[in-house]
Amino acid sequence: MRGPLPPLAELRRAAEVFNGFANADTSWLRLLAETRSAIDLSQAAHRTILLRWLNSWGCRIRYPREGEPAPFDDGIRSWWETWGSALPTVDLVHLTDAGIDATAKAYADLSGVVVSAGRTRRTLGPTAAAKALYALRPNTIIPWDAAIAAALHGDRDGAAFGRHLRLGREWAAAVIAEAADDGAKIPALVGRPVSLAKILDEYLYVAFTMGATGDWGTDSGEWWKNGNRG
Repeated sequence: MRGPLPPLAELRRAAEVFNGFANADTSWLRLLAETRSAIDLSQAAHRTILLRWLNSWGCRIRYPREGEPAPFDDGIRSWWETWGSALPTVDLVHLTDAGIDATAKAYADLSGVVVSAGRTRRTLGPTAAAKALYALRPNTIIPWDAAIAAALHGDRDGAAFGRHLRLGREWAAAVIAEAADDGAKIPALVGRPVSLAKILDEYLYVAFTMGATGDWGTDSGEWWKNGNRG
């Protein structure tokens, strides 16, 4: 699905919502400091850091008790061995079709990683997988949640995530053009040290995830509701 570009003013407006959240970037900045801005999931400590960060972002993945198996740790390590070197490292706007296709496959595999065994077997799932990929490639990956995926793509499988990245790439190029900028100064426009991929995600979160419950004044976000659907 193609979608119209949110005007730069709307990105700023959404950023103002995030700027108003107490400690909006605390857990993210902690992750960067603890991994020296380079997560390496071959390291057990970094897998633990990722798990803690995902839970700080609402993923609710159960921590194993002492002596229990650690399916998250084992599954993420195995996934990283397969996909770590295949993940693109370019900015979102420079993603190639081949890079998007590889990321979509990595996302699909990551979604299926078992993270909790026992009575209720649980996989990582689509939202946590997208967030984890963002943590690994914050300049490259625009994450999503269930509300965003449903509104824009109608599904949360690998093909839909590929469409999400293509839409994000299109939007990133348009934002950079509107700002008459190469992308390096975009974070300054919203007042926080976050990537353009994260700025776009924050807009979508405000417009769809918060908007779905009326927290942003309408049922679907002001800009999207007022005649701008794709």
